[in-house]
Amino acid sequence: MPSFDVVSKADLQEVDNAINQAVKEITGRYDFKGTKSEIKRQENIVTILGDDDYKLTAVIDILKGKLIKRGVSVKFLNFKKKEDAHKGMVRQEIEIKEGIDKEASKKIIQEIKKIAPKAAVENLKDHLRVSSKSKDELQNIISHLRSFQLDIELSFVNFRD
Repeated sequence: MPSFDVVSKADLQEVDNAINQAVKEITGRYDFKGTKSEIKRQENIVTILGDDDYKLTAVIDILKGKLIKRGVSVKFLNFKKKEDAHKGMVRQEIEIKEGIDKEASKKIIQEIKKIAPKAAVENLKDHLRVSSKSKDELQNIISHLRSFQLDIELSFVNFRD
């Protein structure tokens, strides 16, 4: 029976490339000369350090632009609370969200059942597997879910006949 998986997973290599491009731009920009602004990533946490709120916001905007250019959606970013760092600097952590949580999976399953009641949907921890007798029905589900508005980014992988 044909099936595919619905996942929400960021390409961490592209995130690293975007961070490297952002760091390169920050070091070359005139308005950042003499500042100690920096971006670091460990696992799924990106830490941004800025001299003040203005510089921090500017670094975040640069990073967002680089992520978009590299094809990584900003829906993967979960911004934590700004906090004070040493010597009057400001730090903000950004979590890279991966996986589909329970609430989002419920919404996706309901949406799939609306358009294809006969399709079978399995909830497998952090992703969903959708199967149906018809490939056309699966392609219809994929096209509908692409236009469905959620606060997470969806990808469709592992399409099997």
